[in-house]
Amino acid sequence: MTPDAINAAFELVGSFMTWRNFVQLRRDREVAGVYWPVTAFFSMWGMWNLWYYPALNQWLSFFAGIVLCAGNVAWVILALRLKRQKGLDQ
Repeated sequence: MTPDAINAAFELVGSFMTWRNFVQLRRDREVAGVYWPVTAFFSMWGMWNLWYYPALNQWLSFFAGIVLCAGNVAWVILALRLKRQKGLDQ
């Protein structure tokens, strides 16, 4: 297995977990016990990887990184939206 394929496998496992977090947040409708800037940081890192992987010709990692980055960004947007709605409800 090439390093690109191994890295892509990690990205895909991470994307499954990230999207699972998104689904759970949609169910719970509340951000509790989580410091959302952590996921925001990893979203930015994911965006960097989307530029970096093609520069290294690591296309498997790039495509897997799209799924992971999208999950992180979706979670952050939903978390911020829920926090704002909760603030408006109080």
